[in-house]
Parts: sequence; structure tokens; C-alpha cells
Amino acid sequence: MTVPHHRPRAAAAAGLLLAATAACSVGPPRPAASPTAPSAASPSSAPPRSTRMHLHATLDATRVAATFNGSPAARGLASLLPLTLKLKDFHATERIADLPRRLTTDDAPAPQAARAGDLAYYAPWGNLALFYRDGPTASADLLILGHLDADPRRLATAERLTLTAA
Repeated sequence: MTVPHHRPRAAAAAGLLLAATAACSVGPPRPAASPTAPSAASPSSAPPRSTRMHLHATLDATRVAATFNGSPAARGLASLLPLTLKLKDFHATERIADLPRRLTTDDAPAPQAARAGDLAYYAPWGNLALFYRDGPTASADLLILGHLDADPRRLATAERLTLTAA
């Protein structure tokens, strides 16, 4: 009885592994970005994203506490204030309204799932969403802009949302 030689198979497998590894690392390494270099995307006059913007929100005739995050989309919405929007229900989860113009999605925060009270911008439709129930999983199309501190039952029945600068 003869013992088969496995060396040709092992050599072929090693060659294939080496070729795959080389293909993944083709090209020179990229230099690291300088931490001190200024970024053209974030001018010094713009507030950082972590900056909270307080505003006045009125649901029908009831005033509620509200904040925007400092994202470019939230700043874009703030530039439209004062703003009164007629709300309509959508999927028994949120109240939605059309905005007078689209907001930027540049430099958007990392996607996160909406929670009851969140004010969000749905980029594909260009509308504002006010969640009265926790929303679906996180999506890059849904930008959380801020939060209204109101009872979800109150949010679910609101017909009109008025936003003004604080």
C-alpha cells in the first residue's frame, strides 16, 4: 500500500492563501490625517454637533420643552423658525409634516432608532417626523434632530406643531 502525497495540495492551498492576502493589501498605505489640520467641512463659525439648541415647541395649545442637537440638519431646521406645521398620523407610530424646503444630510450623526418624543428628518421624503412610539431600527435615511419632552399620548393626538427660537 502506498501513502498518497499531500504536499502538492498543501502547496497549492498556501499559494492561494498568499495570493488572496496580497490582493487585499495592494497599493501603498494611506497617510494618517493630521489631527491639527483644519477641516473644510467644519468651519469655525458653526457650533459643534454636541451643542444643544433649546427652542419653544407648542403642540396645539400646549407648550412643551424641546431641544435640537447641533447637527447641520437641526441647524437647517432652526433657520426656518418660526414654523407652524400641520401634523398627520403615519403608521400609528409618528406624526409627520411637510417642510418648506429640504434639509441638508451632510455630516449627519450616526443612525439611531427613533424613540417616543424624537423629532426627526426623513431625507427621502424631505419631511419632519415626531415620534410618539419608538420607531423602527436605525436607518441612515432618518436623522434625529432633537427631542420634545411630552407625554406620548399627547404627541399621538397633536394636530399642529409650532417651533420658535428660545
